[in-house]
Amino acid sequence: MAGSTVKAACRGLVSGVLLMSAALTGSCAVPGNPTAATAPTVQRDEGEAWRPGQSVILPDSLAAEFTQLQATLPGQVGMALMPVGGGRMTIYGDWTTGIAWSTIKVPLAVAALRHDHDQSIFEMVQAAITVSDNDAAYGLWQSLGDGTAAAEAVQQVLDEAGEVNTDKPGMRTELDYTAFGVTEWSLANQVRFASKLPCLPDTEVVMRLMGEITPEQGWGLGLLDHAEFKGGWGPDDDTGMYTVRQFGLIPVGSGQLAVALAAQADSGSFEDTTALLDRMALLLARHLPDLRGGVCPR
Repeated sequence: MAGSTVKAACRGLVSGVLLMSAALTGSCAVPGNPTAATAPTVQRDEGEAWRPGQSVILPDSLAAEFTQLQATLPGQVGMALMPVGGGRMTIYGDWTTGIAWSTIKVPLAVAALRHDHDQSIFEMVQAAITVSDNDAAYGLWQSLGDGTAAAEAVQQVLDEAGEVNTDKPGMRTELDYTAFGVTEWSLANQVRFASKLPCLPDTEVVMRLMGEITPEQGWGLGLLDHAEFKGGWGPDDDTGMYTVRQFGLIPVGSGQLAVALAAQADSGSFEDTTALLDRMALLLARHLPDLRGGVCPR
């Protein structure tokens, strides 16, 4: 359990699905399945970064252990790491992209708080982040105006933390304007968003709430001490197989490390899929002393 870096997490069935409700999305359809490579992979993104001098240190043991672990896991998994403030991104595994599910509530909450500081907005943000309440998220969406205005506000947050070069095909995460809960968000773009989230204006409240996630959703990154994170999950309409994902920030000796996790168990069940995230998080915990984080540029 990696000593003090890992804490006990209350595990329980989380009833329902964190897909935005029909009233929220207008549809329960899930466009496509996560993309999978044919073999375990470790990728490094050498693209532009805010602070090229910083990087994730990649001990051979972490890459080797992840590959060994992946070979034993009954499902597809992915993990991405990047220092806060920019640097080298590293992606492990064969799960690369899929539906955002309730992880999209983080940029939604940031957009809503920027738009309105009313107490009722804060209460909806608190519910949307800490217990992943869908009705609260829909209320935040409505608070931003009509569908177009709401989409533009959330898209602005995504773009602020987005890729340096948006001319490359597939680099930009584009919000689904009609059903924002089913926006496709790649693991690479999500960890990049997480790495820049602390550096964006008006994100402090949302990040604090990401550190107060209900214990019932404390799987995966929730097993790590002092993690600030948000999860999301939902089933494919055709197969019923769950995808579960999380992203967040983990404190390390030199700052903070952005992490994004995703999995889909062969069984398709929610419980088996969260167990895959647990295995990845515990592996990461053992290597945290060897990993370098970062801080926001001043």
